[in-house]
Amino acid sequence: MNALQGFRIIDRIKNKLESECPGVVSCADILTVAARDAVILVGGPYWDVPLGRKDSKTAGYALADINIPGANEGLLFIISKFLSQGLSVTDMVALSGAHTIGKGRCKNFRSRIYGDFDATSGLNPVSESHLSDLRSICPAAGGEENKEADMDYVTPNFFDNSYYQILLKGEGLLNSDQELYSSVFGIQTRQLVQLFAENPVAFFEQFSESMVKLGNITNPDTYFDGEVRKNCRFINT
Repeated sequence: MNALQGFRIIDRIKNKLESECPGVVSCADILTVAARDAVILVGGPYWDVPLGRKDSKTAGYALADINIPGANEGLLFIISKFLSQGLSVTDMVALSGAHTIGKGRCKNFRSRIYGDFDATSGLNPVSESHLSDLRSICPAAGGEENKEADMDYVTPNFFDNSYYQILLKGEGLLNSDQELYSSVFGIQTRQLVQLFAENPVAFFEQFSESMVKLGNITNPDTYFDGEVRKNCRFINT
């Protein structure tokens, strides 16, 4: 939700860079470094960011919708999307840990909290109280689709392995999150969730490695015909 709300910061960074060294640093590089630094600011790990990306002339919502997993997609479909980008199952589970910060919209978690949340969480008092809170935010029908809830309600403003501990309790906010642990097809993903829930160092190390791989995904067209945008909101004219 509002993933680009902080784009004004990117605008300021870009303006400063263009005034100092015009046409050198791409918006893709700025966003990749900013993602790393944002993780550090909330307690997460450091990783080296390879630079030299170009900006696409054809990027758009349609392509993002195709490549980014949806909130209610099944595990096998999610795995296939990661594999198509050269990312492994281990990468997928580690990168999903980014949901230890951020929020989800009612429209994206409604089917979860009125679906199998009861079954996966085991109806313990703490889970029941949390589910009641979520349903007060997001009614079964009507209400505001854009009302938000924390993806990690335990430590929402800190980058840690709490997300995986929440999955172990069956309380993942999105269907796509809980699938990592509860899906009948999730033999490997379940083991990784358990590992990262128990070992924050292993999570940080794998997250850093997987973020480098994610940041190195390139569009062949952009590699040969990309540009360094003057304004990150628009292609150059």
